[in-house]
Amino acid sequence: MRRHQFDSFIIIHLVICQILNICYISVTANKDLIDMKIVDEPSSYGFNNMNNNRQWGAAAAQEEKLKMRVKPSNVSGPVHLTQLAGRCFRKILENYKYEFCPFSNITQHEQGYHWNPFKGILGVWQEWEIENNTFVAMEMKDGDDCGQIHRSIKVRFLCGNTSDIISVREPQTCHYKMEFSTPLVCHPHSLLVYPILSSDLRKKWDILEGQYRRLEITYKGYKKRLEKIFQEAGLRLTLQQRQQFLQEAKATEEKKHQDRNREFYSLGQCTQEYRRLQEEMERLRLKLATYEGGNGTDVSHNSTIS
Repeated sequence: MRRHQFDSFIIIHLVICQILNICYISVTANKDLIDMKIVDEPSSYGFNNMNNNRQWGAAAAQEEKLKMRVKPSNVSGPVHLTQLAGRCFRKILENYKYEFCPFSNITQHEQGYHWNPFKGILGVWQEWEIENNTFVAMEMKDGDDCGQIHRSIKVRFLCGNTSDIISVREPQTCHYKMEFSTPLVCHPHSLLVYPILSSDLRKKWDILEGQYRRLEITYKGYKKRLEKIFQEAGLRLTLQQRQQFLQEAKATEEKKHQDRNREFYSLGQCTQEYRRLQEEMERLRLKLATYEGGNGTDVSHNSTIS
């Protein structure tokens, strides 16, 4: 274990040396460029579980901040579920820490002591999946990059005594499914769609049902018109709203690309990045120091290092 930490320490030291070298080359080659602000997304360097350590609590909270590609949709759906808005639920499952913020986003942080652990956004709240007059799942899309696609996740609600993340799986690459238990859905009618609609939309649905049963419209036409009712209720995205999400995501990606291309174009930028990496080295040095006493004993956790 100490070997991996020592390797991480050496890598950070080499990165700082490389930063200084790049700074000298970039600044001398671009003297006329305007200083740009660095958008920091510090790496935890494998210490995602440092929340349990008092020395690292504040630093970890700062490091775990992630940026969404798009803004979440408005809060919608069953009224009793809207009280979950503004809250977040955390759970560690199979070496990953998940944070579910209903009507906002879901993040995943890989735990453990190794170089460059994954941390990212699995999806941003967009719309409801609806089947047979029932809210089936929250659909969160436009998460972080995953090759040529972006991560997405669906959240299904189950009846439970407490609000808690039950499971997370990945049936397809970068497409996840989460099960979330809460007492808010224990009533048999808690996830029905029809009761939460306005009287005008319920009337439209009644007329539509009658037309379909009298065979005045096809099943395809019925589903298409029903989708429009859900869109009017703000439960599903319209084509225009989907296009807005895509445009917003594209603008975010372009800005990120521009920021990357402008890195280290000024002495101020280089100095800022150099100081940040110095702080990382100092934090890692303090962490390594806790393992130096007692032949591999971690003083802060009183556990033996294997």
